[in-house]
Amino acid sequence: MSEQPIRLRTLLRSRLGQWSLALFLGAVTLLSAIGLLATSGWFISAAALAGLATVAAYGFDYFRPAAIIRFFAIVRTAGRYAERLASHNAALALLKDLRTRLFARVAGQRRLTPAARSAIAMHRLVADIDLLDFFPLRFVAPWFWASVLTLLVLGWLALLDTSLAVAALPGLLLAWLVVPRLGGRLAARLARRDAELAEQRREFLLDRLQLLTSLLLWQRWDDQQSAFLQQDDQWLAQRLRQQKLVSLTALGQQLGLALALLAVLWQGHALLQQGALSVPWLLAALLSVMGLAEALLPLAASFISLGFSQAARDRLNQLAAAETDLAGTATALPEQPLSLVLSGLSARMPGALNGPENVSIALHQGDVLLVEGPSGGGKSTLLQVLAGEPLAFTGERLINGQGFEHWNLRELIGYLPQQLDIFDMTLAQNLRLADPEATDETLWQVLNDVALADWVRGRKHGLNTTLGEFGAKVSGGQARRIALARLLLTKRPLLLLDEPFAGLDFDTRERVLASLLRRREQGIIVIVSHQQVTVPEARHLRIG
Repeated sequence: MSEQPIRLRTLLRSRLGQWSLALFLGAVTLLSAIGLLATSGWFISAAALAGLATVAAYGFDYFRPAAIIRFFAIVRTAGRYAERLASHNAALALLKDLRTRLFARVAGQRRLTPAARSAIAMHRLVADIDLLDFFPLRFVAPWFWASVLTLLVLGWLALLDTSLAVAALPGLLLAWLVVPRLGGRLAARLARRDAELAEQRREFLLDRLQLLTSLLLWQRWDDQQSAFLQQDDQWLAQRLRQQKLVSLTALGQQLGLALALLAVLWQGHALLQQGALSVPWLLAALLSVMGLAEALLPLAASFISLGFSQAARDRLNQLAAAETDLAGTATALPEQPLSLVLSGLSARMPGALNGPENVSIALHQGDVLLVEGPSGGGKSTLLQVLAGEPLAFTGERLINGQGFEHWNLRELIGYLPQQLDIFDMTLAQNLRLADPEATDETLWQVLNDVALADWVRGRKHGLNTTLGEFGAKVSGGQARRIALARLLLTKRPLLLLDEPFAGLDFDTRERVLASLLRRREQGIIVIVSHQQVTVPEARHLRIG
């Protein structure tokens, strides 16, 4: 059964109890802050008036108001800490649920579409998930607290005198509902645009950094740097527009609160003249309205947070939808014998000057193709196109007479790129990522094929030797052979190997090459290597 798309309104359901506790504690904290302000104002003015009347001063109760003030102060301080603890605990739990759900969903797919290539997918699965907690933390919570506190203050004014609540209502409605809603739609659009620009800026920078050597070689780095700075200026200008809108919204809210204060003061003056209200209670009413600023002003930026969460939701749903669409297609595997035909194939890395041009070749089961050419000529680009990476190309790629999109490339192609993925786990765990059911005997066999078995036997922990993050505990040549061994465990019929012999001496290179050639009858092998490689009856293709 297919997963339901992410919906913002359902995020709170993941940890409803924790979010409810956080919202309750936040409301109590803000209520205590307003209560502290109002009670302090009442107490100070009441004590001052009592001091003016000598007889009344002896009977004035100083202790209970002071205790109430201390109570509000303690609750405000403790409540603030408890609310932050509860809300962040709920947010972290929500992020855990989202990451678990989405990572499991992605891992269960056969492969990603070109639009969801690994760099973009990883960014969305990390950065965009983090943006989703903006919705409960910075949109739902501020609106909940502002609504509860505004209604409570209106109720408190009505208890003092109904006319006070009626007088304050227009100004409070402006600050609470009207002004934030007026700027909200535009704020959400600005935030979504901000997210788009930030994504484009990040992708542009990462793509150019990947091509740094080529761009420096061809003296094009300064041009790309200028283009990035233009994108950066555009993004900063977008951020400035958001800040201006938030500031204008906050100004409108302050004007609404000022209107409410003037209305309460005007009506309170009339009640004072009628003897229906005392000065201390009027001051308490005014200070309670002023205290609402702490609850209402966060609403100015709440729609910015909503826009970020909406953008993250849409991108994650787009990624998951693309994977789901693909999961039901391209599941077929070609029958033996295997054939690979390239016709007029040309491709470029983004911003690159060179790449494979008009490549046409036909390979059949048992063929070994050696791709040759100078550095920067496009050999690795050709392998990426053959591996199904999302690069723009022209021409045809056919396997057994059918386009690549017809086949399940994940089970068909084994690709060893120049950048390796070695994880901070044991050697056996790294290898079993390719085949979880592989026995120790199988692991030793594949390690022997890549000339690593003797080295592993000499290690104290053998197969349980830890490799370190990115293979930091082994040499570059050893890390490459470990990645190659893991690839061979997958038993893919079409092997694409980019510099499989880098960092190897002559004898080791010949041993690894011999083990690869023993597999040639099982499919097709394409090798890119700067080392001199001699393969009988190999096909040769020069790029660049």
